[in-house]
Amino acid sequence: MNTEYVILVDEQDHELGVMEKMQAHREAKLHRAISVFVFNSKKELLLQKRAATKYHSANLWTNTCCSHPRPTEGTLDAAKRRLQEEMGLSCEMKYAFHFTYLAELENNLSEHELDHVFFGFSDDAPKINPEEVAAYKYMTLLEVENQLKQSPQEFTTWFKLIFDRVKNELNEIK
Repeated sequence: MNTEYVILVDEQDHELGVMEKMQAHREAKLHRAISVFVFNSKKELLLQKRAATKYHSANLWTNTCCSHPRPTEGTLDAAKRRLQEEMGLSCEMKYAFHFTYLAELENNLSEHELDHVFFGFSDDAPKINPEEVAAYKYMTLLEVENQLKQSPQEFTTWFKLIFDRVKNELNEIK
């Protein structure tokens, strides 16, 4: 497996350098990330269940895909690349917003990310990569909201932090 690097940033998203991904997660270093939310024509959100082999947040439901841009890679290019790698999808994407968060995870890891959020629109069926994704499903935003209230432990930390803003921003961008 190749060593992966993340782009370290300050709170204004100015690049500060690069760091090996696992080191950044162990040291809680702020780094650039991307999150993609794909909706179909019925306005249902495509969710993925993270693979059991993921180094954190395994077997939890989350947004369509998320990752980190590679050094010298733009956020939109990273979003398109990871959507294809994880879900086997290509679609039109629009930048929605960004936010910063810090979350403690299992295995003495953390996520300290300045996360660029993109909305995608597609009715194509995913062709999931089983190394990344265990399952997928489409849900209305109301169904997701209800599931988050009933079983929050089934979702990733960042998804719980971002969901309300996604609901609000989706109305602005469509």
